[in-house]
Amino acid sequence: MSGGEVAGAAAGQTAFVSMADTGSDNVGSNKAVTEPRSVTFVMPALNEEANLAHAVSELIPATGGLDDYEIVIVNDGSTDRTGEIAEGLARENPRVRVVHNPRNMGFGGAYKVGVTHARMPYVIMVPGDSNHPPDGVTPILDLIGQADIVVPYVSNPQVRGLKRMIISAAYTKLLNFLFRLNLPYYNGLVLHRTELLRTITIETNGYSYQSEALIKLLRRGATTVTVAVPLAHSDPNTRAFKLKNILRVGNTIWRLIWAR
Repeated sequence: MSGGEVAGAAAGQTAFVSMADTGSDNVGSNKAVTEPRSVTFVMPALNEEANLAHAVSELIPATGGLDDYEIVIVNDGSTDRTGEIAEGLARENPRVRVVHNPRNMGFGGAYKVGVTHARMPYVIMVPGDSNHPPDGVTPILDLIGQADIVVPYVSNPQVRGLKRMIISAAYTKLLNFLFRLNLPYYNGLVLHRTELLRTITIETNGYSYQSEALIKLLRRGATTVTVAVPLAHSDPNTRAFKLKNILRVGNTIWRLIWAR
């Protein structure tokens, strides 16, 4: 993982726990139960000047049940006022810190940079596009301590449109088939034990970074709990389906297959 320059300072949801055999003293342990409910929110932001302040203000109400938290905004080489706005948020709130990537490193790359700066025992990605309301974050945080990893899945996939629903479902089925797993989703706001996440190397900087992390950790015996969460809206300008990003995903899957 490479670093950047640091500046500034559900009701009705169901959960399912999957316990795997432990492959390491650091995996599948009960450490998650005894650690403080303290979370680092990694917030990648690429040209999010219109959304970043709202994304931060909307996230804070979801932190009410935590012992402590911090928000690490990763300004991923933005060319608009994202960095300036992030610095202003850090001045206003001592729990907000900013990392400036000198160049765009990709969504996964920004996440990895944020993880290197995490100070809390748990870490979760929340994007800077203001797409996840508090009721889409709180159910994840409520399950802290029940497993090594909390894996959310979208409870209202219809907001994304038919095409994206089909692609997302096919991607999930493909990974479950290839790696003999049974997860409902491989992206989104996955919450990890920070110490455990740092025991693996995420090689991709693309959108499949979370898929790579989950597959590697589950192979080692990490435990998971899943929970349904709502999505506020779908991003019609998502870059996930650009050819470059699709090829990155394919390359990640190929590497994981050969790493068996």
